[in-house]
Amino acid sequence: MNLEPWNQPPTVQAIFDWYKAQRKDAHRPHLGGSQIGNECKRALWYQFRHVDRATFDGRVLRLFETGDREESRIVANLRAVGVKVWDRDPETGRQIRFTAHDGHFALSLDGVAEGLKESGQPHICEFKTMNDKNFRAMENKGCEAAKPVYYAQCQIGMHLSGLERCAFIAVNKNTDAIYMERIKYDPAYALKLLAKAGEIIWSDKPPEKISGDPSYYICKFCDYKEVCHGDKVPEVNCRTCAHATPEKGGDGKWSCAKGRDFGVPCEEHIFNPYTMPWEVHDATPDWVEYVNDDGEVIRNEGNSQELFEGWVPW
Repeated sequence: MNLEPWNQPPTVQAIFDWYKAQRKDAHRPHLGGSQIGNECKRALWYQFRHVDRATFDGRVLRLFETGDREESRIVANLRAVGVKVWDRDPETGRQIRFTAHDGHFALSLDGVAEGLKESGQPHICEFKTMNDKNFRAMENKGCEAAKPVYYAQCQIGMHLSGLERCAFIAVNKNTDAIYMERIKYDPAYALKLLAKAGEIIWSDKPPEKISGDPSYYICKFCDYKEVCHGDKVPEVNCRTCAHATPEKGGDGKWSCAKGRDFGVPCEEHIFNPYTMPWEVHDATPDWVEYVNDDGEVIRNEGNSQELFEGWVPW
């Protein structure tokens, strides 16, 4: 039975509501290696600057959990056939994690494996689940052509870990079939990805749009479409403020030009003009005036939230 969300039985709806209530609705503190293969640099800049966030219903959140659970099952399957797998850092008890660009770029591995039947070389591991259509594309084309974002994730993982092979394993959610591909390290490509990450992290201005057409296939389903192509005002948080700067030093910290504690938006918050949907009319270090689509001049000064439709304090 294919029920629309509003027709769900009360018990099922309660389950989905529970997933929404449990979700930690926080932004990722770093630019993620799992997304660096995204074709649109502007979307990655928006993500890093916490300009907006995706929202998911309870069913989709439960689907994410299914993918997470499959990872531990794949690890158990590999160990059952004699493969050694390290899926946790013994020092932290967490996923094996690597960083670059002074801690502002990071990637966690699903594991490191040794003793695969195909090779005695150690491999980083990346595990995915996918529907039948995507799985068949993976079988026909391979990871690089079928899912370039996943391929980029594998390349960054090898580069940061110092290993030269990746065991990419995908499970078909429809049939439970397993696809495995041993991906070779491409240092030139990995370095290009790392340079791309640096370009995004250290710029206070977003890259150019990948397309000026909001119906373009990449833009159409982008989480940042309403900010990039529409008139949605960004979230109020420290990273959307004009006074915010990502710092050097290796720990992923940011600083505030006003000397405030970073992480809690204050009354001196003014939006980075590059995140806004309107043209700048005039500006000083403490306020910015914009001309909206109706020709009205609007000043962003001293947390003047009443001026902006959709302004939701963080």
